[in-house]
This record gives sequence, C-alpha cells and structure tokens, in this order.
Amino acid sequence: MVQEMFFWLLAAVSVASALAVIRLHDLFRAALMLVVTFFTVAGLLILLNAEFLAVVQVLIYAGAISVLIIFAVLLTRDVEKGNRPNRLRVPALLASGLIGVFLVFVALQKEWPLLEDVLSKDSLARAEEVFTTTPQWLAGLLLREWVLPFEVASVLLLAAILGAIVLVRERHP
Repeated sequence: MVQEMFFWLLAAVSVASALAVIRLHDLFRAALMLVVTFFTVAGLLILLNAEFLAVVQVLIYAGAISVLIIFAVLLTRDVEKGNRPNRLRVPALLASGLIGVFLVFVALQKEWPLLEDVLSKDSLARAEEVFTTTPQWLAGLLLREWVLPFEVASVLLLAAILGAIVLVRERHP
C-alpha cells in the first residue's frame, strides 16, 4: 500500500514537472523542472528495484546533463522571454497526441508474458544472479581497474565545458 502510494505520488510529480518543462516560458525554470523530472524518474526506478539504473539516472541526467543544460540556459540572452509560439505548435500537438494514443493502444493490445513464464528455472536463477552481480562488477571495474581513464574523461569533459563557456561569454572591450 505504501509502495503504491509512493508510485502514484512520484508518477504525478513526474508528469506535472514534465508538463511544466514544456509549458513554462522561462527557460531557467523549465530547466529546473527537468531536474525534478529526472529525480522522480530515478524514484520510479527505485520502486522497480532497479537501483543501479536509478543511481545512473541521478549521476548522469540529474547531475551532469542538468548542469550542462542550466549552464547553457544561463549563457542564453533574454532567458525570461523563452521561445515565441509559432505555427507548428498545433501540428506538433496533434502528432504527439497521435503517437501517444498509438503507444497506449499497442501497450494495451499486447499480451505481456512474465519473466517466470518465458524462462526455465535454471535460466531464471542465472538471470537473477547476473542482475545482482553486474552492478558490483561494473563498479569495481570503474573504480579500480579503469579509474585513470575514467578520471581523464571527466577532466576532459570539464575542460570542454570551460572552453565552451570561454568561447560563448560576451567579450567586453
């Protein structure tokens, strides 16, 4: 009951913040709502017992991608004005609505077998073992054997972001 309550709370906040992203005219506030969406999706992944994906969601999307988007928004002129409405708004709304209806229709028409029905008991035990040991193995690789290339890549990304900021910033005489 509590898990179901958390699911509906996270789902409602996720949908509301995603709608706020596309409805807000202030780009900075829209970017902050995107961060909220990323965190609620991570919460939904935790409820699905996909903790590794939740951590990746927080690190990559809620962390790195959100910071990059907020830097880009802060370097944009006239952030408060946002995007002007154009003539493609209605066709885009219709196209996205049709795609959404199609996806719901397909999801409801498809018979979704459970993993226990598809796999044998041995295969199911092996799949469970892979799902439980892979995150620890991957973390060990990244933090022990491949720590130097991992850190070099992070420093290289930081240098690229700083270089982009230097190139974009306004030059004063």
